[in-house]
Amino acid sequence: MTPRASRKKTLGILMALVFASLSLYRGLTLQQQSSAQTPITALGTYRVEQVVDGDTIELKVDGRLQKIRLIGMDTPEVVDPRKVVQCFGREASAQAHRLLEGKTVRLEYDVQVGERDKYGRLLGYVFLPDDTNYAEKMIRDGYAREYTYQGQAYKYQANFKAAEAEAQQASRGFWSPNTCDGDTKQSAK
Repeated sequence: MTPRASRKKTLGILMALVFASLSLYRGLTLQQQSSAQTPITALGTYRVEQVVDGDTIELKVDGRLQKIRLIGMDTPEVVDPRKVVQCFGREASAQAHRLLEGKTVRLEYDVQVGERDKYGRLLGYVFLPDDTNYAEKMIRDGYAREYTYQGQAYKYQANFKAAEAEAQQASRGFWSPNTCDGDTKQSAK
């Protein structure tokens, strides 16, 4: 092997070691940051402390109040100060209160989606005491629509899309021509 080839080989090995070290360091740093933000030690059942709106709730998890953004669903706005109260928003919020407030629910994560959104809220699915998927029920009953965030697939996506198609077909909730006719962006009456 020529001295030049030997130097190239040594430089290549050094570069690989530096890259591996940086990758390992970055991985440990991300793991430390992630575990510092991970308040949930195990999936389980939790009491709903507050219903913020139809797609956001607060649970007491490991002794701390945690805001949970429900995956795969979107309800008309009622609490966003930047927006008007949207058509069927009050009805969706009232239904969320009826179904969730004070109840003990099962929380489930989705590894495809990740643990938190850009606002720091935990992301998950909530199952009612009878093991009904809350989001799917809200969508099927016409209180919410299926919501795919930035084209990202999620565990119950096919179920939620089917539930939305069923609600539309049956003109349930905000799909009814007597309510919003599917246009929840208009202001509430």
